[in-house]
Amino acid sequence: MSKYTTGEIAKLCGVSVRTVQYYDTRGILTPSELSKGGRRLYSEDDFKRMKIICFLRDVGISINSIGELLSETNLSSIISTLLEQQEQLLRKEISERQAKLDMLNEIKREIKNVEDFSIESIGDIAYVMENKKKMKQLHAILLIIGTPISIIQWTLIILWIATGIWWPFVLFVLMAIPCVFWLSSYYFKRTVYICPQCHGVFKPGFKEVFFAKHTPTLRKLTCTCCGHKGFCVETYGKDE
Repeated sequence: MSKYTTGEIAKLCGVSVRTVQYYDTRGILTPSELSKGGRRLYSEDDFKRMKIICFLRDVGISINSIGELLSETNLSSIISTLLEQQEQLLRKEISERQAKLDMLNEIKREIKNVEDFSIESIGDIAYVMENKKKMKQLHAILLIIGTPISIIQWTLIILWIATGIWWPFVLFVLMAIPCVFWLSSYYFKRTVYICPQCHGVFKPGFKEVFFAKHTPTLRKLTCTCCGHKGFCVETYGKDE
């Protein structure tokens, strides 16, 4: 049967000699025998035990827990359960780090959209990022309500073109106009705008915001704080 010195078992397992000695002092890897000269000698079973210890350490299990695990008789079942718990923790950590990475990338994209970057611009970006989830929910509501309306509209247009029957489309338009105004009112009551000039947060009048030129994230408005007229950043901000 093979015998390994401290240096040999350390090299085979990819750790330092000091690590092997530390495990010995903690009582989780005791050498099977000592040579006549007092050198530690590890058996094949010790080597397998060392590989298990290294594996458990690599997945983040503490030395204390490893010591307790190795003293159990039903080791395979316990390790399996422990590894599942460790997997959940690692997945949670990955998810949290991915969320932070997504936020960093989003901030980088927001910075590129700022023409005159300043300290105040950081505050604007932070405000938008804080409300980004709520804005997505608001857009989702509009999409859920607006998609059926759009489908009905195009269906009636096709019917008009194909058959010449126009009155269902006219009737639909008359019914849809109040719905569009209600939907717009619902949306604008839950949005505010950030002025790029004074960095103030303001809420314009319904008429102005309804007819203003806009992109998915910007709308050309007159700031009620400083009077600046230009594209302002749209973000979530519900009326109290």
